[in-house]
Formats: sequence, C-alpha cells, structure tokens
Amino acid sequence: MNTSGPSEAFLSSPRSVSVYFDFLAMAGNQALHINPPNADEHLTTHGSDWLWAVFAIMTLCICISSRLTHMKPRGSRMFNQIAVVVLSTSSVAYLSMAADLGATPIDVEFRGHGGHPSRQIWYVRYIQWFINFPLLLVGLLCTTGLSLSDILSTVYFAIFMVVCALIGALVKSSYKWGYFGLLMATYIYMWQQLLWHAPRSTFAAGGIVRRGYYVVAGYLAFMITLYPICWALAEGANVISVTSEMIWYGILDLLTGPGFLFLFLWELRGADYNAFGLQSGKHTGYERSAPRSEKEAQFEQSATASGDQAA
Repeated sequence: MNTSGPSEAFLSSPRSVSVYFDFLAMAGNQALHINPPNADEHLTTHGSDWLWAVFAIMTLCICISSRLTHMKPRGSRMFNQIAVVVLSTSSVAYLSMAADLGATPIDVEFRGHGGHPSRQIWYVRYIQWFINFPLLLVGLLCTTGLSLSDILSTVYFAIFMVVCALIGALVKSSYKWGYFGLLMATYIYMWQQLLWHAPRSTFAAGGIVRRGYYVVAGYLAFMITLYPICWALAEGANVISVTSEMIWYGILDLLTGPGFLFLFLWELRGADYNAFGLQSGKHTGYERSAPRSEKEAQFEQSATASGDQAA
C-alpha cells in the first residue's frame, strides 16, 4: 500500500521536478530575455531585480503622496502635487530601466581589458532628472524670499547640469570631461543659491520655515553632490559595472526623491500656505477652501467692522 501523499509523489518524479523548476524560472524576472541587452557591458538580472524593487517603492510612495495631497484643502496643494509629479516621473523611469529599456550603447573611453566594448547609457534616467531636479528646486525655493528671476535662473542651471551630464555620457572620447567640468562649475552657483543667497532672504512664512529650510536645503545640496561622483565612475571612467551604477543611482534617487520630499513636506506641516503668496488670483473658488492667514482674517474683520460703522 502506497501511503505517500501527492506532494511526495510529485517530488519523486525527476520529470516533475524539472518541470517545476522550469516554471519557477519562467515566473522570475524575464526582462533581459524579452528585451535583450544592446551593449557589451550591460544590466544583469540582479540589477533588474533591484530596479523593480525601486520601482515598487516609488509606486508605493505615489499612493501615499496622493493620499496626503487630497487631505490638503484645494488651493494649497502645490508642494504635495510637486511630490506626486516627481514620484510619477521616477516610477516611469525605473519601470523602463527594470525592463531593460531606455538605453543606448556607447563605446567606452577607458576599456580596461582592451578591445572596443560598449556600455549601456540610460538616457531615460536623464529624462527623469530633466523633469525632477527643476521641480525639486522650485518647490524648495518657493518657500524662501528669493525673487522670481533668481528662482528661474537656478532652475535653468539645474537643467543645464542634466544636459551636460547627458551629452558627456554620450561622447565616446575624452571630450566628455569638458562637459563634466561645466557641470561641476555650475554646482558653485547652485550651492550659492541654496546655501547662501536663499537663507539670507526674507521668509514670509516665519522662522519655522527658515529653520526647516536649513535642514532640507543642506540635505538636498549634499545629495546632489553625490551624483557627479557616480557619473565619473560609471558613464565617465567606466570603473564600476552597469549593475553597480544602478544600485548607486537607485539609492540616490530614493533619498533625493521620496526621502527628500517627505522630509520637505514634514518641515512645512505647520507653515501658513497663504504666507508664501502662491495663489493664482483666478476666481476658481478654491481660494475659499484654502486656510487663511491670521493677517488676512484680521484685515477682513476690520474691513467688515469699518463697513458696518459707515452704514
């Protein structure tokens, strides 16, 4: 009498075990099989697994940020909506990279083992930065007393840095380091705006925002500084592998994306939104649901009292 159960009978058959492991393999990450790499030095399956994990984290953060946005009154959601846009852009970029899409092969300058190997350059990542970095700076600098011209010039140089990094990554010769030099020179202006000029401006929302700005701006300035280091070792000098590049950039994007945004929104939790002066002035009816500042409330009360006395 055979007393073995169905599972034991299944495992006792070599063919069944082979089919089982083939099924597990098919159920795994098949991105590199469906979209084969297009360069000699390319993304590995483990690197793709990491990118899928980052994509999942970004998607989860979108859900959280969207919920927080709808908890804010209409007319006071700008900073939360910036977070949603940044996280949505990052999720699309990491979905593409995890699926081994959005890259182009470029011959490397430093070959290491000889020959003429090519390396995957991920232009989709630069599209992500082209959108996200200016938005992060707009959100941060709008809490300060910087003039509109200063904010726009800072945003321009953020775009300038991303463009220099992209062009440098696509250049095969040593001329790429010229673009890297321009990128680093731009950092001097960025640091000056974030850490010197903006903190010395007038904060209309008060000291609570000023104190929080020092923390958030210092955090963002430090994180941005780490990107050129990774670029120099990856797209620049071809020192680290594509998978190592993905891990490094993924950690930076998580800290600069969800990490920075939630820290930024936390520091603004007690600030008066109307003090920033970001209302459009259009008669949409949304301004009625936005929280009013104490000065506005006092002004309306005094105006009403004056009207009653005149009547």
